[in-house]
Amino acid sequence: MGKVRKNRTKAVTGQNPHYHRTDLSSDIVDDSTINENPKKTAKERKRQEDSDIVNDKLTKKILDSARKQQDELENPWSVTSNKTPAKLIKPLDADDGSDDDEADWPVMGSGQAESSEYKEDIIEVDADDEKALEAFMNPNPPTRRTLADIIMDKIAEKQSDVSTLMPDLEKPMPDMDPRIIEVYQDVRTILQRYRCGKLPKAFKVLPHLKNWEEVLYITEPDGWTAAAMYQATRIFASNMNAHMAQRFFFLVLLPRIRDDIQYFKRLNFHLFMALKKTLFKPAAFFKGILLPLCEEGTCTLREATIIGSAMTKCSIPVLHASAAMLKLAEMKYSGPNSIFLKILITKKYALPFRVIDALVFHFLSFRNEKRMLPVLWHQALLSFAEIYGRDISSEQKDSMLELLRHQSHEQITSLVRHQLQNVDCRDIEMDEPLPMPL
Repeated sequence: MGKVRKNRTKAVTGQNPHYHRTDLSSDIVDDSTINENPKKTAKERKRQEDSDIVNDKLTKKILDSARKQQDELENPWSVTSNKTPAKLIKPLDADDGSDDDEADWPVMGSGQAESSEYKEDIIEVDADDEKALEAFMNPNPPTRRTLADIIMDKIAEKQSDVSTLMPDLEKPMPDMDPRIIEVYQDVRTILQRYRCGKLPKAFKVLPHLKNWEEVLYITEPDGWTAAAMYQATRIFASNMNAHMAQRFFFLVLLPRIRDDIQYFKRLNFHLFMALKKTLFKPAAFFKGILLPLCEEGTCTLREATIIGSAMTKCSIPVLHASAAMLKLAEMKYSGPNSIFLKILITKKYALPFRVIDALVFHFLSFRNEKRMLPVLWHQALLSFAEIYGRDISSEQKDSMLELLRHQSHEQITSLVRHQLQNVDCRDIEMDEPLPMPL
């Protein structure tokens, strides 16, 4: 037989003797509990109660923010203020929408970013090696020309006597519409105080102007903040061709980087990020920054180490790297040349034989050198022997082994000799096409 089911009746008044009628007031609950889900766990209710209370840390942040805003209202022209007066922003940056290209910008205005600076272990050299480096420095360096010098030359060509035409101006302005000069003078004021955020639209259109150099001269790049220099490098590197970007790197960015390293003995974080951004235009980087530094013969060991660090952290196309190595190998030698050659060698590119032969002849040219070669030269030779020892011919191998008898180092030369003696050289000579020019 099936299971007998018992009849269940609802407890209603008059049928259940255990039912007690209660007063109506006991059934009225507070409004806050009417919509409460009875299935909520105690942990969820506790979390909801805690979320309604502002903790001490958030309260402190709110008070600090209010205090900063009060200070900015009392002194709007303070150097520490991150805001720009509304009078300058209104005609220049009237766009209320959000730009898509600013979504990937790093927050350069945070306290951590501003306090962070590029820190790189500088190569330690002894007194003898320092003298060896000084022996290869250019004793008569060429005069460094900046953007202001070039613009002044152009003004001098158009005007026969600038001092007679504009006697009251210390820096004569280019011949253009006064309204344009006024707008970019306001842009100059913004860039001299810029920390983070959007840039004026008038500045973003600079790469698309034919006379961008003259307009850029009005903004006085020497007075920009480091954060403004980084954002300007992003705009010019992404919107200009290689030739025009090269001029901006050489005339504006390179002098700023060298001055910053010379004064602070290190490179500002924003300027280091700008230096890395230039490698997105490798041809402009080599022709506007690296090769001019080496050709002048005035590049210091600290400058070469910092610039080389940016090259190490970024990817460089093989053809541009090959052309740069070919130029460095044929250039007059200086200590930083070895640093840059070693960095490019250690990237382990599949180099054309023409570049490998140029590097071999570069090292063989020091066979009769009477000056003591720095340790950097021996380190570059060791890196070349370790990575490209299999790609040299037998005759080149014998010549390099003979080179080690004339130029030796007590610790490095034995390693180079071991590498050369234990590799199988290429004996097939073939013609290779020239690498793509920069």
